[in-house]
Amino acid sequence: MTCEHLKESGEREPLSAYGEGCPQCVAGGFNDWVHLRVCLTCGLVACCDSSPRRHMSAHHAETGHPVMRSLEPGESWRWCFDDEQLG
Repeated sequence: MTCEHLKESGEREPLSAYGEGCPQCVAGGFNDWVHLRVCLTCGLVACCDSSPRRHMSAHHAETGHPVMRSLEPGESWRWCFDDEQLG
């Protein structure tokens, strides 16, 4: 099965600074985020599903934005929430 969301997703610069970690976690006084992701629709930076608050999954559930990519150094993989496919 081919995921059109992954094929159509381009690059997106992060919308917010993330040097100190997940912006939502930091704003809430938490520092236990694990990895960062960026939404390829709007540029929101948020923590991954291995993090306690799973902000990127929450963002997808709230907005329906389908594709995110890893912001970890040396990683460029993408994930489509709608089709549950790695790209």
